[in-house]
Amino acid sequence: MKLFRSTRLLLLACLLCVIPASSFAGVFINITVAPPVLPVYEQPLCPTDGYIWTPGYWAYDNPDVGYYWVPGAWVPAPQPGFLWTPPYWGWENGIYLFHAGYWGPHIGYYGGVNYGFGYMGWGFAGGEWRGGHFFYNTAIVHVGGGFHNVYVNREIVRQTTYVNVNHVSYAGGAGGLRYAPRAEERVAMNEHHVAPTSIQRQHFEAAAHDPQQRFNANHGRPATVAAARPMTAAAHNEPANRGAEHGVGGGRPAAVARPEAHNAPQAHTEARPAARPAPESHVAPQTHAAPPAHAAPETHAAPQSHAAPQSHAAPASHAAPKPSGGKPRGR
Repeated sequence: MKLFRSTRLLLLACLLCVIPASSFAGVFINITVAPPVLPVYEQPLCPTDGYIWTPGYWAYDNPDVGYYWVPGAWVPAPQPGFLWTPPYWGWENGIYLFHAGYWGPHIGYYGGVNYGFGYMGWGFAGGEWRGGHFFYNTAIVHVGGGFHNVYVNREIVRQTTYVNVNHVSYAGGAGGLRYAPRAEERVAMNEHHVAPTSIQRQHFEAAAHDPQQRFNANHGRPATVAAARPMTAAAHNEPANRGAEHGVGGGRPAAVARPEAHNAPQAHTEARPAARPAPESHVAPQTHAAPPAHAAPETHAAPQSHAAPQSHAAPASHAAPKPSGGKPRGR
């Protein structure tokens, strides 16, 4: 048995060594219990110019910990021109596979999951780079006063919204989202990608070690759903939306376009544990009743969407290390 385990670890280590830097959308974690629905929350004010919003998402650790929530957060881009493609869970061959997020010049496929705040199902409607400076679309993101690089484009929000009224957090499978990659997303998936930054990794680790972020403890209502700045392992008290779920707490709701909805499948009510994604696949823990769904935006064809709090006028399959860090709001 020890020999068998050692062999598995050796093979995993060898695999990690040969994975190219462009494959950060790889898959390492696979389980049989669907991830919980996305909580509805408010987006904190952007703390400073040049920061990009990275939506919160459910990560997974091991059967004992289960799923845990990685808060959405404003983080600095690794370099001008780069955008964040969120991680997502996808149902493939009888298991849920985790696809890690990554940075790149364009937004890749993230399963059609409507995380809100610009990540409405495909592409990104929260802003764009212009001459080395990031401009915020205040029709969807919350930046507050003092920002000069802003504009308003409600049409792009409508065009990129994939309706997901039940806040489903995964693609495929029973009750999952039915959204196939677009041509531009396929192209972006094959571009050179950059892994999450060290600041993001610290943020992921902080969430993984916070018991209050685990689904089996919060039952779908994480203590911290969103943060103005990434959390650190040393402190979980960054300016964050603790208890901001369902519109309670600091920060104001981000706008979510409400275009006409198209057929959206039913939400998956399968139970799920809580905690952080691990580099090895695990057998899915027993299901717990899925948390209640919340109303969400309407728009582009797609299943289920996330409820969109009021507005401020406004990833490829491969193995990848511990998931990096999905609003669930703006849904």
